[in-house]
Amino acid sequence: MELAQKSDAEILAVVNPIMDNLMDASTSIDYERHIRDFTDRLKCILSKESLRAICEDYQSTKGFFAKREFVATFRRSDSIAVVWRQWFTKQPGEFVAELVLVERDGRYLVDHVMVF
Repeated sequence: MELAQKSDAEILAVVNPIMDNLMDASTSIDYERHIRDFTDRLKCILSKESLRAICEDYQSTKGFFAKREFVATFRRSDSIAVVWRQWFTKQPGEFVAELVLVERDGRYLVDHVMVF
């Protein structure tokens, strides 16, 4: 994966817009936009109904996504994992946002993403 050879700044230039879209689409509970950069494997795991339930749950308890701060990049032979410190609007404290990016047919796609 050529992305693994890039600097953190170059990786973030690719990953941040993808994560921004995921968070914006999650806030809007827009399933099609939320999964647009997912691998086929991940699309099969997350249904429209599941996304709605997840979003309604975190929005009622934690609020909406607030600022996000880069923590680390983990380079693997077939993927990149990026970790951020994440805040919400309602619930105080720090959370972890994580995204695993893979390359498929010349595109960078999300193979795992989670905020916990």
